[in-house]
Amino acid sequence: MAELQTLHASFAAKIDAVLNALEMEGHLPKDADRSNVTVEPPRDPSHGDLSTNAAMVLAKQAKTNPRALAELIVEHLQREPDIADSMIAGPGFINLRLADTAWLRELGAINSLGKDYGRSELGGGKMVNVEYVSANPTGPMHMGHCRGAVVGDALSGLLEFAGHKVTREYYVNDAGGQVDVLARSAHLRYREALGEDIGAIPEGLYPGDYLKPVGRALAEEFGDKYATASENEWLAIFRKKAVAAMMDMIRADLARLGIEHAVFASEAELQAAGKPEEAEKWLREHGFVYDGVLEAPKGKAPPEDWEPVELPLFRSTQFGDDQDRPIKKSNGAWTYFGADLAYHFQKADEADVLIDIWGADHAGTVKRIKAAVAALTQGAGRDVPFDVKLVQMVNLMRDGEPVKMSKRSGTFVTLADVVDEVGKDVVRFTMLTRKPEAQMEFDFAKVVEASKDNPVFYLQYAHARIRSTLRKAGVEPSAEHLDRLGENEFALVREAAQFPRIVEAAARAREPHRIAFFLGDLAAAFHSYWNAGNDDPAKRIILESDPELTGARLFVAAQVAQVIRNGLGILGVEAVEEM
Repeated sequence: MAELQTLHASFAAKIDAVLNALEMEGHLPKDADRSNVTVEPPRDPSHGDLSTNAAMVLAKQAKTNPRALAELIVEHLQREPDIADSMIAGPGFINLRLADTAWLRELGAINSLGKDYGRSELGGGKMVNVEYVSANPTGPMHMGHCRGAVVGDALSGLLEFAGHKVTREYYVNDAGGQVDVLARSAHLRYREALGEDIGAIPEGLYPGDYLKPVGRALAEEFGDKYATASENEWLAIFRKKAVAAMMDMIRADLARLGIEHAVFASEAELQAAGKPEEAEKWLREHGFVYDGVLEAPKGKAPPEDWEPVELPLFRSTQFGDDQDRPIKKSNGAWTYFGADLAYHFQKADEADVLIDIWGADHAGTVKRIKAAVAALTQGAGRDVPFDVKLVQMVNLMRDGEPVKMSKRSGTFVTLADVVDEVGKDVVRFTMLTRKPEAQMEFDFAKVVEASKDNPVFYLQYAHARIRSTLRKAGVEPSAEHLDRLGENEFALVREAAQFPRIVEAAARAREPHRIAFFLGDLAAAFHSYWNAGNDDPAKRIILESDPELTGARLFVAAQVAQVIRNGLGILGVEAVEEM
């Protein structure tokens, strides 16, 4: 792959070289801490192209005032041919305006790097385990799972683009009471497939029609062997068969969304392998688990039949929780928390970083599970950072009215239904048009609307418009006459050149929606550029009377399209050729 360093990184290196020179000249101590020095675009573009806080950060260590140090830095920077102007602002910020040569070099970098433009070595090959979706295997995927699925998959793509190795993992919750309910529901459909009139689905069982094929498959395999058998004869068998059928359905639903996990980890297999016992033993040995009486629920009177019970408790109060938490129930079964901490301990054996994507309704458990994982991993001699990203539910709207969905009632809107109606790319990009912790409405009419108010359409249209222009131009894009470009073109280049910086910032923050936001801004910049040609024919991309300038403008447009494709590729969205 070609050299990865692009514009922002190269100017950060130039600032670093200036600080090295000031050390040599005795203006800075050799042990000066530069870790907080930044080089980034100023908030107000009128202040310049880049800004650095170097003088503000280092002045105290240099035993001078920030403005005096800024003057020394600017004196060096003015010798750089790629810097058109260096200005000191306020108490010591330094604003830089770059020469056209710098932007043209970046334009060439986009062209030469192509699909690799914006890639980063930030991750250094570290292994990140991203666990997402992990819906209970009791039915098909519905839109309640969609947003977390897209965020997790886009985050995985972002981290890979930024130099990490990524394992996409799904945790199959197949050891709890809900899979027993699934097995009983499948048994009912099995009896129905054998010809029995089962009547109304009893309360507490899953009523959805999606279990009818499972019942038919069980009838074909077993005949009437288990039709009247006692539950203890068929429960384990039907549980295994039904979970397998549901996971096949879930994989197929996720595939419609372009999502494929590398690992499906089974909670039942984890428990069968004794992993929770191993975790409990280690935690006890290190004083993080003890046998104690769980307190009555706070803020309300306990049930009449409530009795204090001694349980193994994790010392979560040491990590800011309001009470210690049980890892086992009174019947000896593992609590969800107990099984979950063992699962994360297992994941940490093979990863350098753990990231979970959870629904916002799990916010209350974040602190304690992070504490437990930290206790286990650090105690075992490994510091494995663990981050949890919370995702709000999506409210489906149709004709201005909420679309109700309920897994237990069997009337939920499936993910497959939505993807079939509006398309994979619309669903994926829409899920990333807001921060995951913010509420979101998914309006069936608006997400397919052909207007600039629809961010999916607006972005896809920008790429399709460029590709159509390139096909119809009659002139090849050319870098030969880039010296003829004007401010309108350079404004586009400056926007596109932010991409590598945005990729790294988004990867550090674990926020793939930043890529979607950036692409929206780039699309808006291109449409503004295009519309300028509608108002003034001399600003159009294609000028029949001037093939040289046409070739140069086409070259800029082609690079903007390349950046859009790269950004959409991270998000798992196709860049369409025509609309």
